[in-house]
Amino acid sequence: MSLLRVQKRLASSVLKCGKNKIWLDPNETNEIANANSRQNIRKLIKDGLIIRKPQVIHSRARVREAHEARRKGRHMGRGKRKGTANARLPEKVVWMRRMRVLRRLLAKYREAKKIDRHLYHELYKRCKGNVFKNRRVLMEYIHKKKAENARAKLLSDQAEARRFKNKAARARREERKEAKRTELASSNAESK
Repeated sequence: MSLLRVQKRLASSVLKCGKNKIWLDPNETNEIANANSRQNIRKLIKDGLIIRKPQVIHSRARVREAHEARRKGRHMGRGKRKGTANARLPEKVVWMRRMRVLRRLLAKYREAKKIDRHLYHELYKRCKGNVFKNRRVLMEYIHKKKAENARAKLLSDQAEARRFKNKAARARREERKEAKRTELASSNAESK
């Protein structure tokens, strides 16, 4: 039995693949052995005596399954970790995400006229100063601050109204006193 080394080499060249991918029909070795040119090899390929083996399947099913499990938090315990916590998820990245969330919220509130530019600026600086740890805390602070401002405005308006009322009352009292004085003066003049 011949090795059919030449035929295998020619077939791999014709089919543009490696020699390991070539299948030669073991029942037709004599016919294949007679083929000594590329043209003969092409004819044998056409007849199905020489075949290019199919690609070996490299399944990713197990990998997908493992990824699913890791997404749920499996196989992620202390023993599986190689890097430091900061290497796995840097503090800087956490900080940037937080800042972007808070600043986006502030910009949205300013756009919607929920906060004025002065309050926006104050809150922006507070965000940078690490006062708010998440959106919920910031929103609570905004509501509290707005309520405080509204209360202060209400109190100042009430005080203003009270001042105006007292001023008017004082003016009326002065007018009444003046009227009495003039009345007294005129009555004194008549009696004389």
